[in-house]
Amino acid sequence: MTLTQKATGRAAPIARRGSTFGLVLGLLAGAVVFATWLAVSIGAVSVGLAECWGIVADQLFPGSVARTWTPVQEQIVWDFRLPRALLAILVGAGLAVVGAVLQALVRNPLADPFLLGVSSGASLGAVAVFVLGASTLGGLSLSAAAFGGSLMALVLVYVLAQRGGRLTPARLVLAGVALHFLFQAIYSYILQQAQSGRAAQQVLFWLLGSLGGARWEMLPIPAVVLGAGVAYLLVQHRPLNALAAGEDTATSLGVHVGAFRLQLFVLTSLLVGVMVATSGAIAFVGLMVPHAARLLVGADHRRVLPVSALLGAAFLQLVDIAARTVDAPRELALTIVTAVFGAPFFLWLLRRRA
Repeated sequence: MTLTQKATGRAAPIARRGSTFGLVLGLLAGAVVFATWLAVSIGAVSVGLAECWGIVADQLFPGSVARTWTPVQEQIVWDFRLPRALLAILVGAGLAVVGAVLQALVRNPLADPFLLGVSSGASLGAVAVFVLGASTLGGLSLSAAAFGGSLMALVLVYVLAQRGGRLTPARLVLAGVALHFLFQAIYSYILQQAQSGRAAQQVLFWLLGSLGGARWEMLPIPAVVLGAGVAYLLVQHRPLNALAAGEDTATSLGVHVGAFRLQLFVLTSLLVGVMVATSGAIAFVGLMVPHAARLLVGADHRRVLPVSALLGAAFLQLVDIAARTVDAPRELALTIVTAVFGAPFFLWLLRRRA
């Protein structure tokens, strides 16, 4: 075989992988747009798909389209449904990316911000601000308190799961479940002591995941944090791949494991804290979506991270549509819907690991 043939032989599979990855990204981006379109049009007040596009176009470029919708439909789409759909994109993408990073960080396919107690730690911080007030906690904002709670939970899980200086998968899951119930007990006690029973009930519903309070002003912070976090992780995809292969492998490849792991702790805690502060704790998204992404594009985090983000965005959009319509006019908490898919998937993973 000539040198040209060898070079062509190597280049062809790389080109095919690149084209396949581009096709997957394009299809998933289209799925996110289609899911957003459905989320904006479906609800108690029906709005046609064409009218939805017209309302958005008219808001962005006034007078660009003929008005075929009522003022009520315009308010519903622009003020309520579209911010909710965009928040679902941000939260779904954020939780999926965090799940992918945690599974590489602790080398456990069962890792998930909800199962490891990270979401519960963030919920504890958020509930403390809700019930006790920001002034009682030294002026902490909701996102800052949720970030502090998630970072505390992740550090505790990491410390408790170690044995002989190394993480063990069984101890990791057990430590996460134990801390989840501990934090849940603490914030349940705080809510029980709240003076307003109705307010406590609303917070409990929010804790199981809800996008009902989405407004335009809520979107910038999660958008900036998610964008910056994903950009940083993509730059660091090689150390992340090495860490997923094991600490010894990462060290041999020149990765400063301790410093890099600390950076990932802070980043994932920040992402979880911001997402929980805006939508409550939503289970199983971070568990299921990264596995689906790896089935599509392999284990390289340069591909896994963007695919996970798009898959998570589309998935949570569809979950939110189901939560709004299955038991209409009442709305289900998002974790109720995700658990329908997540619990069987978790049990399947356990059997596969066994």
